[in-house]
Amino acid sequence: MANSFIRESEDGVLSSRGISGTDADKIRAYQLEARFLRALSYWHALDLFGNVTFVTEEDAIGAFLPKQISRADLFSYLESECKAIEAELPAPKLNEYGRADKAAVWMLLANLYLNAQVYTGQAKYTEAITYSKKVIAEGGYALQGNYRHLFLADNHKSTEMIFAATFDGVKTRTWGGTTYIVHAPIGGDMQAADFGVDNPWGGLRTTSALVDKFSAGDQRANFQEAGQKKDIEDIGNFRDGFSIKKWVNKTTTGANGSNLTWVDNDFPIFRLSEAYLIYAEAVLRGGTGGSNSEALGYVNALRSRAFGNSTNNLGSLTLPNIIDERAREFHWEAKRRTDLIRFNQFTTGDYLWPWKGNVKDGRGVESFRNIYPIPAPEINTNPNLQQNPGYN
Repeated sequence: MANSFIRESEDGVLSSRGISGTDADKIRAYQLEARFLRALSYWHALDLFGNVTFVTEEDAIGAFLPKQISRADLFSYLESECKAIEAELPAPKLNEYGRADKAAVWMLLANLYLNAQVYTGQAKYTEAITYSKKVIAEGGYALQGNYRHLFLADNHKSTEMIFAATFDGVKTRTWGGTTYIVHAPIGGDMQAADFGVDNPWGGLRTTSALVDKFSAGDQRANFQEAGQKKDIEDIGNFRDGFSIKKWVNKTTTGANGSNLTWVDNDFPIFRLSEAYLIYAEAVLRGGTGGSNSEALGYVNALRSRAFGNSTNNLGSLTLPNIIDERAREFHWEAKRRTDLIRFNQFTTGDYLWPWKGNVKDGRGVESFRNIYPIPAPEINTNPNLQQNPGYN
C-alpha cells in the first residue's frame, strides 16, 4: 500500500491530474510519511526474516515475482531511505500525534544501528549514539512521571511518546493490537471491570524468568499473583504463571475507555526511555560520542522513576545491567526477542527460561532459529526465494 501511494503521489502524476499548490504540498508530506511507514515495515521484515522480498514504487504495477534482497543490502537501503526523508519531515512533536516526524526516523535509525552487528556483521554503535542523542537533546520529550500511565487509555497524552500505533474504541477497532494485549491476560481471580473491558479472555501469562527480574518496590512489576502459581506446569491452565497487568483500558482519572470491547490504548513503538537505553548500551559496547557518566544517568533516571526515589540507583553499568533493565522497562512491548538475539541469549544455552525449546526447565536451541523461516506459501509461489538456512 505504501508503494502504491508513493507511486501515485509523484510530482509528475500530481501534475497530470491538475493537483498543485497547497493540495500538492499536503500530498508530498503524506508521501514522506508513507516512505517512513514502508521503512518501518521493512525493518520488521529485516529483523524477523532476514532475506526477504523487496519491492518499491519503481517496480512495475501488476503481477510479478519479486526478487529476494539480502539482509545487509536491505539494511543499506533502509539507512539511505531514512536519511533521505529525515530532513523533510516535520521537527519532533510538530506533526499530528500518531504521524511520523524527525524523531521517529531518528529512533528507527538508532535501532538499526544498535542491531547492525546482527544484521550486517558490522558494528555501528557510534551511529546509534548519534541518533539516540538527537532524540534526547532535540526531541523535547520528557520521561512520563508515572510509568503505569504509559499504558493507559489516554496514553496519547504522554510526554514520552515518540511514535505510536494508535487505537481507539470507536474509530479504530481490531481484535488484534492493544485490544488483544488488554483482554488476553485477564482471567482467574481478575475482574474484567478493573481493566475497563467487558470480558476476560483468560490466555496470556508470563514465566517466572521475567517475574524474578524485578525487586520489591519496582512499580513496573505489574503481576497478578493472587490465585496464580508462579511456575507454569501446564501451559493450558490459566492459573499456571503470573498474569501481567501492564495494559489497562482506563484513563489516568480512573474512567473507562470509550468502549469496553475495543480499547483506546495506543501501542508505543518508540518512546524516550528507549533512546536512553540505546545510548547507554552503545556506549558500553564501545561507540564514541557518548560518556559512561551520561549513560549511567539515563539508566538511573529510569530506575528512579520505577522506584520513586534514587535508593535503587546503580553505581556503575555493565551490559548485563542493560539487558535486564530493558526486560523490566519494555516487557510486553515487543522488544525482547530482538534484545536477546543482540546479546546472543535467544537460542544459546547461556540464558534459559521456562519452556524455552519446549522443555519445562528450558534448553538451548539451534542458532538458525534467530530468524524465522520464510512462510511456505511464499516459498511455494515464488521461485526467486531461497529459504533461510536450517528450515529446508
